[in-house]
Amino acid sequence: QVQLVESGGGLVQPGGSLRLSCAASGNIFSIYVMGWYRQAPGKQRELVATIISGGRTNYADSVKGRFAISRDNVKNTVYLQMNSLKPEDTAVYFCNVDGVVTSTGTMRDLWGQGTQVTVSS
Repeated sequence: QVQLVESGGGLVQPGGSLRLSCAASGNIFSIYVMGWYRQAPGKQRELVATIISGGRTNYADSVKGRFAISRDNVKNTVYLQMNSLKPEDTAVYFCNVDGVVTSTGTMRDLWGQGTQVTVSS
């Protein structure tokens, strides 16, 4: 059984910063892809950023240059540093992992419970 626990959301003023964390727990040997998605009210869930085990990253155009994704493969944790936040970044942010190798097999497409990020003055 693999669990994802997110933290770091909250209320921040425009231009401010937040750092999200997502820790995967369980009998994990490795994780191929770790990423963040977000869903704003009335909108579909969208990709924010992903990072594969080798370190290659991918970002949505809307966050390039402002957000940075990183991971700690020992702690099975992914981070999202969000700078220069805008009101349009307001959403529930979800952690996602794929290709999780465990003692009982490989698990695919697992989601965290979500953490609210609100950017408002």
